[in-house]
Amino acid sequence: MNRDGRLGVGIVGAGKVGPVIGAALAGAGHALVAITHGSDDERTEAMLPGVPVLDALEVVRRSELVVIAVPHDQLPGLVAGLAEIGAWQPGQLVLHTDPAYGVDVLAPAVGRGAIPLAVHPAITFSGTSMDLRQLASAYAAVTAPGAVLPIAQALAVELGCEPVVVAEEDRAAYAEAIATATEFSRSIVRQSSAILGAVGVENPGAYLSVLMHSAIDLALADGSRGSDDVDATTLDE
Repeated sequence: MNRDGRLGVGIVGAGKVGPVIGAALAGAGHALVAITHGSDDERTEAMLPGVPVLDALEVVRRSELVVIAVPHDQLPGLVAGLAEIGAWQPGQLVLHTDPAYGVDVLAPAVGRGAIPLAVHPAITFSGTSMDLRQLASAYAAVTAPGAVLPIAQALAVELGCEPVVVAEEDRAAYAEAIATATEFSRSIVRQSSAILGAVGVENPGAYLSVLMHSAIDLALADGSRGSDDVDATTLDE
């Protein structure tokens, strides 16, 4: 780490999440050293112009902080594979963004002397600059060994998020809550849009926008209060 606390950051995973995390960290003053190829290199270039695109091994070798943003089923094999070829370095920070894993999945890197961090920003990523605005009002689940938990929390703050500590043993339950919220919301919108379209509403998404946002805001407010009250007008209707 540089004396001013700025890090050389490498991104492994260039889907919708990795480039956004990289852009947020760059905005906080860190230096982006490289990113791997992804599903849409043009989008990556738009988010991170001029950042070298290299293979995972070279990204890891060049970085003080490695951010791993890959699909859930790829994370364990990737970490272990990089350990087998000696990529991880003593004192290197390794951070993944998967909601379901804590830091145990990073054990192969830890065995090589790396420092494990798990930070999951609780937003639905689009892979565009719009996500940076969402991060600024989001929470992030952080998991890390006690001695380095402040580092994970500080990086969450630098992403724009408010950090919330989630214990290693609670990550699976946390991931279930996140999946339930996102999948249910998508399902309801698709179902409602299909019904509105069938009765002749030309733009169901626009029609539902204010309704869905207001309904979700009210539900979230009720959930925060622990309220089980029901809107009487809904019952009357």
